[in-house]
Amino acid sequence: MPNFIEELFYGNIDPQERSIKKNRKVRREMKILSENEDYLLKELAGEPQKRFLEYVDAWGIVNGESTLDSFIQGFKIGARFAYDTFVSEEAPFEDLIKEK
Repeated sequence: MPNFIEELFYGNIDPQERSIKKNRKVRREMKILSENEDYLLKELAGEPQKRFLEYVDAWGIVNGESTLDSFIQGFKIGARFAYDTFVSEEAPFEDLIKEK
């Protein structure tokens, strides 16, 4: 079995790929975004087109950073879950069966 982390690092595992391929709603919305971007780029010229492209680029960066943060937080939550499940002995209540 290949190393999961290595496969993820090299891009052989893409967690977001699922939502695009299997989610019709996302595919439909992506098509709307793409068609509207193409339309606006054809209709706009000069400064308005430049500002629209700056908007598109800035939104891509913000969205990418937000997605990265969610991805990292997901890993951290998973690691905490695994730690609490397999390592931690902490419990909110004292074990009443154990002798003191």
